[in-house]
Formats: sequence, C-alpha cells, structure tokens
Amino acid sequence: MNGRTRLLLAAVCGVAVASVYAGQPVLRPMGRDLGVPVDALGWFVAAGQLGYLAGLVLLVPLGDVLDRRRLIAAHLALVAAGTAITAAAPAAWAAFAGLAAAGLFAVVVQTTVAYTASASPPAERGRNLGIVTSGVVIGILGARVVAGLLADLWGWRTIYLVLAVLAAVLAVLALTLLPADARPDASRYGQALRSFGGLFARPVFLGRGLIAFFLFASFGTLWSGMALPLAGAPWHLGEAQIGLFGVAGLAGALGAARSGRWGDAGHARRVTGIALALLLVSWAAIGQLTWSLPLLIAGIVLLDFAVQAVHVSNQHTLTAAYPDRTSATIGAYMLFYSLGSALGAAATTAAFDAAGWAGPTVLGAAFALGALATWALSARATPDAARRPDARPPSRERCLSPAVPDADSPPAR
Repeated sequence: MNGRTRLLLAAVCGVAVASVYAGQPVLRPMGRDLGVPVDALGWFVAAGQLGYLAGLVLLVPLGDVLDRRRLIAAHLALVAAGTAITAAAPAAWAAFAGLAAAGLFAVVVQTTVAYTASASPPAERGRNLGIVTSGVVIGILGARVVAGLLADLWGWRTIYLVLAVLAAVLAVLALTLLPADARPDASRYGQALRSFGGLFARPVFLGRGLIAFFLFASFGTLWSGMALPLAGAPWHLGEAQIGLFGVAGLAGALGAARSGRWGDAGHARRVTGIALALLLVSWAAIGQLTWSLPLLIAGIVLLDFAVQAVHVSNQHTLTAAYPDRTSATIGAYMLFYSLGSALGAAATTAAFDAAGWAGPTVLGAAFALGALATWALSARATPDAARRPDARPPSRERCLSPAVPDADSPPAR
C-alpha cells in the first residue's frame, strides 16, 4: 500500500462521512427553503444517522463476502446519488430520502477501513489505519467549515452538489486504481451476519466497543453543544465563525495520525490509556469557554487528538484480533461509535438548558471518565495476532498456558 493508495482511501472516508455531517451548520436555511419548522430541523441529521445505522448492520458485513474494491466503488456511486437527490430536492420528503440514502451507503467508510487493514502488512497496519482514518476526522470537522462557507456564497444546495461530484469521481478512481480484493475463502452473507452478532460475546471486542461508546459520547457533547454558548453572551459569534473552530479540531486529530505507528510497535493499550487521560484533562480547558477562547481552542486540540488516537488504537487492536472478519468487526465496533455520538448530541442540549455550559462540561468529563474506567477494568488479554509482528512465536509451554498475552506485552526476545 503506497502513499497514493492511502491518500485515495483517506479521501473516500472524508467525502463519505461529510455526506452525513455536512448539513449540521446549515439546518436553518435548509428548513426555510423546504418548509420544515424549527422544531423538526433535527430530522435532517437524523435521516442520515438512521440510514448509517442500518448500513452498519446490513451492508458492512458484505465486505467479508464480496470484493471490497468493487464494494467501495458501488457504495460511493450510491452516496453520489443520495447527495444529488438532496441537492435537487423540491420538497422536504425528497431531502429526507436523499439524506437517508447517502447515510446508508456512507458506511463505505467502514469497508474502506477493513480494506486498509486487510491489505496492510502487519508491521504497517497501524500506520496505514492512522492515515486513512484521518480522512474521517477531516470529513466530520472539515465539513462544518466548508459547508458554512459554501452556504454563505451559493446556498446550502451547493454543499450536496459538490459532495455528489466528489463521490462520483472517487468511485471511478477506486475502481481503476485500487488493487483487487478477491478472496476465494470468503464467507456467505448469512455467515457474515452471524459473525457480526457473535462479536458482542467477545470480551476484547466489548471492551474496545464500550471505550468507543464513552469516547464518542464525549466527542459529541462538545461538537453538538459548543455552538450554543458561543452564539450567546459574551461572544455572539456567527455560524461561519463557530465553524472555524473545526480547524482546531482538525489540528488535534491530524496530530494523532502517528498513533497507528505506536500500535504497530505494540503500544496500543498504553496509548489508549494516556489518550483517555488527556481527554479527561481537555475538559478542564473546555470548561473555561465562558471567559477564555484560547483555553477553549487548546481544549479542542487536546480532545480531538485524544479521540483520534484512541479510535485508531481501537481499530488496530480489533482488526489484528479478528483478521478473518475485519468488515464485520469494524461495522459492529462503529455501532458503539454511533450510539455514543447520538447520546452525547442529545444530552448536551438538555444539560446546557439546565445548567449553562457547566452542564455539558461535567457531562463530557463524565463520559471521558467512563472511557478511562472501562480501559482500566477491561481484560488485558488479546489474541496473539494483536502482538507486535516481530515477536517470535510462543513456545510450546506458552501455547498450553490458558493465559493469553496482552496486545502491548513486550515481545519475546
């Protein structure tokens, strides 16, 4: 996997995930144009999220059955169709349908991550995952910045038109440039679905999944609630100005792209613990929003660094632990991500209404503490596949031992 391939896969992730999040900064103009009342604007976001959840269960396991290269291209083409429908929507029902379709096939992100993991040599898996999944963060945070600017210049429909064109172009590039992913021993779709469900009985998977749940609940608390105090006293910032805080998030998240290499070196568990401690600390700075924007920016950088570092470490650990079903593993893991993000987004507005910015601050810190506690209490044992690739094979005595070494245990010499 060369640099060009990694860049293409990162672009696929960024454009696909942007199709789900791009509407957040422009809900009001969308509602005015399509005749949707203010109290129902959230359905523009919910339509995409519901489609995404359905895709995680129904479509992502296909990656363990079909050629992932063709699957990536096909899903991108359908993302392009969904965003094009949204851009041309004459009424609210058409926009909802387009957003739901785009969200359904935006799970191409998880197929892309699984493709990256399976196509990477063990010694480079973490590095490649770190680079490719940085596209997800760019898509989530960058969409807020770009969407606000495009909407100010040419209207909200331009955002979805641009996404449709980008997704269509990437579909062609994926089909022509990516290596084939034929697997003669691929499982059947029914087997893939059963494998998907069976993961929830695995301790390693559940531990990393619960960490992701709390992690992205904390992430959603910040990014779904931050606009409320920034738009009010004493700052009175506009939508475009608030969107620029996404640049700080990008800086932090991209700074964590190297965390995949730490996973390759056998430090995935240790990196997770340190990053979760930093996540908790970040809320001390974010909590000062009401009087200090520099401290808020510092907290955003730290939070997004921690979130990306943990996210990459989680995926590195899980794809190494379950190499024969990477698509199902990534799809099931992302259910925790989606549920956590939804909880954070839903709870932060209620917390802000009840206690001002102190409410979301305490809430976000509590989610971070939950993730840290889960990490501390989770079993340290992971399969041998998650260990450093340069470790020598275990001895016969170790093979007979019931204990399974931790992913970050120092390799045997």
